[in-house]
Amino acid sequence: MIQFNLLLTAFLVLFILRSMVQLFLNELNLFHLRQHRSHIPEVFKGVVDQEKLENISNYSLHSDRFNMLATLVNEGLFLILLLSGFLPWLERMIHGWGWGSTVSGLAFFGFLSVLANLLRIPLSLYDTFVIEDRYGFNTMTMKTWILDLLKSLALLTLLGGFLLWLLLSLMIYGGRMWWLWAWLLVSGFQLLLLWLFPVVIAPLFNKFEPVEDKALEDRIRLLMEKVRIQVKGVFRMDASKRSKHTNAFFTGIGKTKRIVLFDTLLQSHPEEELLAVLAHEAGHWKRRHILKQILLLGILSFILFYGVSKFLDWPLLYETFGFQKPTVYTGLFLVTTILSPLSYFFQPLGAAISRRFEREADDFSSGLMKSPVPLCQALRRLATDNLENLNPHSLYAWFYYSHPPLVERIIRLQNRQNNGR
Repeated sequence: MIQFNLLLTAFLVLFILRSMVQLFLNELNLFHLRQHRSHIPEVFKGVVDQEKLENISNYSLHSDRFNMLATLVNEGLFLILLLSGFLPWLERMIHGWGWGSTVSGLAFFGFLSVLANLLRIPLSLYDTFVIEDRYGFNTMTMKTWILDLLKSLALLTLLGGFLLWLLLSLMIYGGRMWWLWAWLLVSGFQLLLLWLFPVVIAPLFNKFEPVEDKALEDRIRLLMEKVRIQVKGVFRMDASKRSKHTNAFFTGIGKTKRIVLFDTLLQSHPEEELLAVLAHEAGHWKRRHILKQILLLGILSFILFYGVSKFLDWPLLYETFGFQKPTVYTGLFLVTTILSPLSYFFQPLGAAISRRFEREADDFSSGLMKSPVPLCQALRRLATDNLENLNPHSLYAWFYYSHPPLVERIIRLQNRQNNGR
């Protein structure tokens, strides 16, 4: 039976506070958007007209409202599940099957994963076939959507299940220092996925073919050689079979490092803008942003695993949520559950670090291209093509945005040009 004590009270306060902050920030941003839905920022005049701005505003309002509703529904259902006594019943039922702790843990998390994915299905369908379709982005067929779902579930089962099996085994048989070995395991697994993603995982969902425009490919290679970045290839991804959104990215580490361009990006951007976008991505590599992010995540996961090890044997943790006795897998679930609402309030710190990296990459692109103009033009086109919100509230952007708001980025780049930097 659930015990209403100080631990549960503190958790509920944090949980509800998180939901209230999420709702407040979302409504604040939507109110700000409605107040400025007829205001075209100076740097977008001549690029965006009132009709386009209205479409951008409607898309942002519709998408953000739905995402907020989905978030609150997920959190509300999770809280009901946590306080209903269902989870202790599930643990007792699995324990009664007589399996070992590792297999029981896999069954426990597997059942919760099935519930979570069943809930995501209607939300994903609405997002894809209603919102994205209404604003002209969706090009996915139901067959493709179902195949993507099945492939994702298969990967989650195989890779996630294998990692969880290793993790639970270390927690059970790894002795007092299990958390250190578990941290090393997870860190190594993350690096392995980074290496495998472009050559094994991504091709399960998309086709990656060499860029057909040899002149463009040569210019890209020449640009990368200027900053001594060696890549295995420049690839065109068939993103248009799912969406009309545009993007480009670097992926992989070591020998699997490559450049990927959405076919939608190749169709809508002139060559100079493509090079400016890729120069921005190259800036992330040259400024070692990916390495810094890996190290930061490693430090955070080190602290997390150490914290889990200290609370895993705390009887009050299990008693509070109705579990009769401690088990490794329920302990892992409960500690991460309690830390989840707390970690939300550290999100602005991660967003601020990411925005700093983006500014450094913008500066790198401007220097490599000898001018910020191509990147400014690319950002304008990306914003209009993807219906990006041009007027986010500053507090919302500070809390959530991993990139500086587009207007701010363009003004900053123009100021650098005016200052001769």
